[in-house]
Amino acid sequence: MRQNEVSRSRGFTLIELMIVVAILGVLAALAIVGVRSYLATAKTAEAKQIVGAITRSAITQYERERDLSQLLPATGVDAANTHILCDSAAPVPLNFADVQGTKYQPSAAPGVDFMSGSPLAGWQCLGFETVAPIYFQYSYQVGDGYISEGLPGAPIPGPVGFEAGARGDLDGDGLTCTLVRTGEVRNGEIVTSTVIYTNNDPE
Repeated sequence: MRQNEVSRSRGFTLIELMIVVAILGVLAALAIVGVRSYLATAKTAEAKQIVGAITRSAITQYERERDLSQLLPATGVDAANTHILCDSAAPVPLNFADVQGTKYQPSAAPGVDFMSGSPLAGWQCLGFETVAPIYFQYSYQVGDGYISEGLPGAPIPGPVGFEAGARGDLDGDGLTCTLVRTGEVRNGEIVTSTVIYTNNDPE
């Protein structure tokens, strides 16, 4: 009877406690890896959304009819309306290091970041802007200077084409994640790539 009472009142042994601690350590490590992966995926989803929005803006602006007097010096002759692509935009942020392992807050000042350009070029022409902090450097290129060169499977737009792109280094380790979507004018209409081409996704 006394032996049963003693066995019921004894605590955990050191080995049992060590096993519990080891299990908790493994679960914590798995949770940290899972959270990091989730955050990287969420940040990459931001890039996919913005690249898609830039592409849609390029298409919308191309489909607008623009008066050629905006494009040519005045000659005294009325010109027909036409469709043109917005010219290239300066990358935002301009310095890639500003998004390496950190986020960047775009400026809302006129002529800066997504507020730069003109009625025929850059972000102002595209009508695209975001004021939320960003984890990627965003670009819009027309004619050349494409970041998709060398990206597996990505078609290179011709001379009358464009590329909406995003480059990031989410953890600052020097490994760049690139996402691009391309478009090209064919027979007066824009044909875009059906997918966003990427490498190191998520980084």
